[in-house]
Parts: sequence; C-alpha cells; structure tokens
Amino acid sequence: MADEPANSQADHLACVEVVEIMADYLEGALSEGEARRLRRHLDTCPGCAEYLQQLRTIAGSLRGVTDDSFPAEMRDGLIADFADLRKP
Repeated sequence: MADEPANSQADHLACVEVVEIMADYLEGALSEGEARRLRRHLDTCPGCAEYLQQLRTIAGSLRGVTDDSFPAEMRDGLIADFADLRKP
C-alpha cells in the first residue's frame, strides 16, 4: 500500500480526537506518527492550539503538588468525583 499524502483525509484529526489524545501527547505517549498528525492539526486549528496551551499552563501550575498538599478527605473526594465523570 502506498503512503498517503500528508494532508489526506485519513491523516486529518477532528478536534474531538485531539482533545481525547492531548494528555498522551503531553506525556510523550503518542507514536511519532500520531504526534505528527496532532501537530499538523494544531498548526491549523487555533482553538485546539489554545487548549494545548491551557493544559500546559495548568500542568505547570500543578508542579510540586503532592499527596500531602491537601487533606486526604479532599483528595479522596476529588478522585471519586473524577471517577464519576468517567461513568457512562
């Protein structure tokens, strides 16, 4: 099978797909091909590029936060709340 052009429809990522893989991108967990596709999308989508910047800002502000940074009850409540968000 021949390689597809870099700007083919198969190479295009929709914004919803970008949002779903952004954390993996920031963690360096995407394959090089997927990271390249995401970067191409970011080059043409100001909204997703802004979302990436917001995530980087949030991640930077959370550096240094540890389990001891807030009460265990609060931590457990946050974890439960996030788990509830993932439930269908």
